[in-house]
Amino acid sequence: MFPKEKLNRINFLAKKSKNEGLSQEEKIEQKKLREEYLKNFRNNFRKQLENIELVD
Repeated sequence: MFPKEKLNRINFLAKKSKNEGLSQEEKIEQKKLREEYLKNFRNNFRKQLENIELVD
Protein backbone atom coordinates (compact mmCIF):
# COMPACT_ATOMS: atom_id res chain seq x y z
CA MET A 1 0.00 0.00 0.00
CA PHE A 2 1.25 3.46 -0.86
CA PRO A 3 1.56 5.81 2.16
CA LYS A 4 -1.28 8.31 2.50
CA GLU A 5 1.15 11.19 3.16
CA LYS A 6 2.93 10.65 -0.15
CA LEU A 7 -0.35 10.37 -2.04
CA ASN A 8 -1.53 13.63 -0.46
CA ARG A 9 1.76 15.28 -1.48
CA ILE A 10 1.33 14.09 -5.09
CA ASN A 11 -2.17 15.56 -5.14
CA PHE A 12 -1.00 18.82 -3.57
CA LEU A 13 1.78 19.24 -6.14
CA ALA A 14 -0.62 18.47 -8.99
CA LYS A 15 -3.07 21.15 -7.81
CA LYS A 16 -0.29 23.66 -7.25
CA SER A 17 1.11 22.93 -10.71
CA LYS A 18 -2.26 23.73 -12.29
CA ASN A 19 -2.87 26.87 -10.25
CA GLU A 20 0.46 28.63 -9.85
CA GLY A 21 3.24 26.44 -11.19
CA LEU A 22 6.02 24.54 -9.47
CA SER A 23 9.59 25.41 -8.63
CA GLN A 24 12.35 23.27 -10.10
CA GLU A 25 12.77 21.38 -6.79
CA GLU A 26 9.04 20.68 -6.62
CA LYS A 27 9.04 19.38 -10.21
CA ILE A 28 11.83 16.95 -9.31
CA GLU A 29 9.99 15.86 -6.16
CA GLN A 30 6.76 15.39 -8.12
CA LYS A 31 8.51 13.25 -10.73
CA LYS A 32 10.13 11.03 -8.07
CA LEU A 33 6.85 10.60 -6.19
CA ARG A 34 4.98 9.70 -9.37
CA GLU A 35 7.63 7.17 -10.36
CA GLU A 36 7.50 5.61 -6.89
CA TYR A 37 3.69 5.48 -7.04
CA LEU A 38 3.68 3.83 -10.46
CA LYS A 39 6.30 1.29 -9.41
CA ASN A 40 4.20 0.38 -6.39
CA PHE A 41 1.03 0.17 -8.50
CA ARG A 42 2.67 -2.08 -11.09
CA ASN A 43 4.06 -4.41 -8.43
CA ASN A 44 0.67 -4.74 -6.74
CA PHE A 45 -1.08 -5.29 -10.06
CA ARG A 46 1.46 -7.93 -11.07
CA LYS A 47 0.92 -9.76 -7.78
CA GLN A 48 -2.83 -9.71 -8.37
CA LEU A 49 -2.40 -11.16 -11.84
CA GLU A 50 -0.09 -13.88 -10.56
CA ASN A 51 -2.72 -14.93 -8.02
CA ILE A 52 -5.44 -15.39 -10.64
CA GLU A 53 -6.29 -19.02 -11.10
CA LEU A 54 -8.19 -20.13 -14.18
CA VAL A 55 -10.75 -22.86 -13.68
CA ASP A 56 -12.02 -24.76 -16.67
